[in-house]
Amino acid sequence: MAAFVVVQESIENEAVFNQYRAKAPATIEAYGGKFLARGGNLEVMEGELPYKRLVIIEFPTRQDAIAWYNSSEYQEILPMRLSSSKGIFAVVDGV
Repeated sequence: MAAFVVVQESIENEAVFNQYRAKAPATIEAYGGKFLARGGNLEVMEGELPYKRLVIIEFPTRQDAIAWYNSSEYQEILPMRLSSSKGIFAVVDGV
């Protein structure tokens, strides 16, 4: 069953985040992941989102999503995201 990584974030340091942004796709693809939404025009129809940016990544399984997050390749670039943005990062199973 597919699983999704859902991230809501606000970027606080564009220069550092751009370094992360350039390297992240290869790590995601290595685990069968693909972007479904990556920033873009976001219109909130109800309620309020705490952060300005939304990212959704699909993985074949929850195990693939977690393996990607814990991989040495992703862990190497993760500090760039953590130091340049704030937000919420979650994994959710598909239906």
